[in-house]
Amino acid sequence: MTGGVSVHAVHAAALCAGAAVWLVAMRDPGVRRARVLFVDGPVEPWRAGRWWPRLLRVRKLAVERREWWCVPVAVLLAVLGASVLPLFAGAVAVPLVRRWLHGRARRRQRERAADTVAALCGAVVGELRAGQEPGRALLAGLRECAAEGDPRARGGPGGGAWLGDAEAAVLAAARFGGDVPAALRQAAEGPGLGGLSGMAACWRVAVDGGAGLAAGLDRLEKALRADRRRREELRAQLAGAWSTVVVLALLPVAGLGLGGALGADPLRVLLHTPVGLFCLAVGVLLEAAGLFWACRIVRGGEAP
Repeated sequence: MTGGVSVHAVHAAALCAGAAVWLVAMRDPGVRRARVLFVDGPVEPWRAGRWWPRLLRVRKLAVERREWWCVPVAVLLAVLGASVLPLFAGAVAVPLVRRWLHGRARRRQRERAADTVAALCGAVVGELRAGQEPGRALLAGLRECAAEGDPRARGGPGGGAWLGDAEAAVLAAARFGGDVPAALRQAAEGPGLGGLSGMAACWRVAVDGGAGLAAGLDRLEKALRADRRRREELRAQLAGAWSTVVVLALLPVAGLGLGGALGADPLRVLLHTPVGLFCLAVGVLLEAAGLFWACRIVRGGEAP
C-alpha cells in the first residue's frame, strides 16, 4: 500500500511540475508573438527559450565582475585542503583583484582617449582644409569622434561622451562662438585628454596671432601619433619582462601541483601543520613583495 501511494504521489508531483512548466512557457502567448513580430524580429529556435536572456545576463555579470571568480577558486581549495584559510584568502583577494582590474581599465581608457584626441585633430584639419570655419570644423570633428566611439551616435547632434564633464562647455563654445581654448583646457583635465591643451594652444595662437590653425593641428596630430607609436614599441619591448613576472608568480602554483602529483599532499602540510602554516605565511609575504617590486620596475620602464 505504501509503495502504491508513493508511486501515485510521484506521478502526481510529476504531473504538477509538468503543468507548471507548461503554464510558465505558454504565459502571455499573444504578447510574446507580438514582440517577436514587431520588436525583436525573427528569433533563432535556440534563442527562443527563456533561458537565453538569463544566460546572457549571467555571462555579462561574469565578465563585469571577474574579481568574484576568486570565490569559487577559494571554495575549491578549501574543499581540497579541508580548511577555511582559502576562504579568508579568497575574501581578501576579491578587493585586490577588483582594484587591479579597475586600474587596468583606467589605463586602457586613458590610451583610448589619447588616440581619440589625435583622431579629433585629424578630423578638424580635414574640415578646415575643406573650407569650414573653425567652430563648425570642431563640431564636425567631435561628431565624427563620437560616432567612432559609439555607432548609435552617428547622425546625432554631435559631441562625444569621451570629453567627460566638460563636453557641454566645448560644444557650446564651438557652436555659439564662446571661448573655445578655455573649454578645451578644461576638458584636458580628464584622463588621457592632455592633448587637448595643445589643441587649445594652437587655437589661441591662431586667434590672437593669425597663424594657420590647420597647420598647427596637423603638427599636433603627428606628435600625438608619434607618441602613441613610441608607447606601443615600449610595450612590445617590455612584453618579455611581463611574461617573466607572470611565470615567476605562477611557479608556487606549479610547485603545489607537482607535489600533489607526486603524492606529497602539499595542501594538508601547508594548512594543517605548524611548520606548513609558517612556510605558507612567509611564502605569501615573499610572493607579494616580489610581485610588487617586479611590477614597480616594469611600470617604471613604461613611464614616459
